[in-house]
Amino acid sequence: MGQLVAVEQKAGGASTIVRFETNRSLTGMGHERFTSAAEAKGPRPAAVIARRFFEAGHVSWVHVYGNCITASLEAGASQAGLNEIVRDLYQYWKPGMVPPTLEELLASMPAEAAPAASSSGDSAAPAGEDPRIPPHLFERSRNARARLAAK
Repeated sequence: MGQLVAVEQKAGGASTIVRFETNRSLTGMGHERFTSAAEAKGPRPAAVIARRFFEAGHVSWVHVYGNCITASLEAGASQAGLNEIVRDLYQYWKPGMVPPTLEELLASMPAEAAPAASSSGDSAAPAGEDPRIPPHLFERSRNARARLAAK
């Protein structure tokens, strides 16, 4: 799932430079340049692409401006696979992945905190009331309904 990025790979000014043009703006109007994976921190699309390029082991630096990505290939490295890295940038669900079961999802959720005891000694909300809502709000609501019914 997720949308694939339309990408066109072009040759750069030198044989070790490769350029990609996408159908998405990756940086807005800013330039971003990365010389290592450590510099490519954060969830920004330009940083994600740079990290993935460096993890592939093919590039020595990455420059992203708007919808253009320019990368310098390492000595002896090929540009194979870089096109797919850009294309799959926003694809978060790939064929063959198994969705988690309901039990796995529930186990990963934090346990709800027990309702805190109020200073008047009440330990929990009355039956049928949501324990996440403070009891004084239920009381205020009951009083407002009683005043409305009395009119």
